[in-house]
Amino acid sequence: MFRPAYVYLGSEELHERARRAVAGLADCRACPRDCRVNRLDDKWAACKTGRYAVVSSCFPHLGEEDPLRGWNGSGTIFLSHCNLRCVFCQNYDISQSVKPGPARRGSPPEELAAMMLELQRLGCHNINFVTPEHVVPQVIEAIALAADAGLTLPIVYNTSAYDSMESLELLDGIIDIYMPDFKFWSPELSQKYLKAGDYPEAARAALKEMHRQVGALKIDADGLAQRGVLLRHLVMPGYLDDTRAILEWIASQLGTDTYINLMDQYRPAGRVCAEQYPEINRRLTSAEFQQAVEIALGLGLTRLDERKLSLRLARRLRLF
Repeated sequence: MFRPAYVYLGSEELHERARRAVAGLADCRACPRDCRVNRLDDKWAACKTGRYAVVSSCFPHLGEEDPLRGWNGSGTIFLSHCNLRCVFCQNYDISQSVKPGPARRGSPPEELAAMMLELQRLGCHNINFVTPEHVVPQVIEAIALAADAGLTLPIVYNTSAYDSMESLELLDGIIDIYMPDFKFWSPELSQKYLKAGDYPEAARAALKEMHRQVGALKIDADGLAQRGVLLRHLVMPGYLDDTRAILEWIASQLGTDTYINLMDQYRPAGRVCAEQYPEINRRLTSAEFQQAVEIALGLGLTRLDERKLSLRLARRLRLF
């Protein structure tokens, strides 16, 4: 019978990890921004988050990939704020436009733990933390409390991949399913659109460490993800060269058994229209997305999330 990683890790080690992680908030390097502020005193910098994580919403999510949502949904906890500044962010209202302050009170670990236990009670198949890069210490201390109270669901770490190695080390043996997004290969494009020129280097290091910890995605007989890496890549209009470079790296460094969701839902959002990024102020064309899928198939990457494939391409993969 499947048991999540943190159950094997044990309560004593979980609480020790939480203690170490929270102590690090006094000189915060939880993400690659290395802001070095004292978040224990409720100070903040790039992530606009002080001592406690701010939760935007919490519910059974039926819109995730099939291995996560199953039939009862993925127990999703959307965290406010972000350590990136993606100009096209489709969740701009909770990632960047939210103002910190008394009106945005954070959730102490007891509240986060209670949310997890309620999602488990509702029958969700996993606990899915969305945008957790800047609140890893807060997530760990909440998991420790929830595990003591009977949490037995796998933990999904749903991230942009702009993660620090220090945080990933603390998460080793706690996270069952890493769900990173690999956004851009080019440092120039990363600086322009994410406001983080070091993103590609940080993402590559993070992805390799995630894969080292949990390996390729394992799915049980019911079609539910149990452990491993589920990688996302949003195909951007006009930037198939970046898509190709990312897919080539995945195939060579993580392996062709990597489960990938090639996402075609890009639309102009966030600051794209208001601040004039004309080159990405359009939808992705079906021809561009089909070319991205063909690139993946040509590299031997056949574990593609089937909901995003055309019937013809799905037949090539023998999914129908």
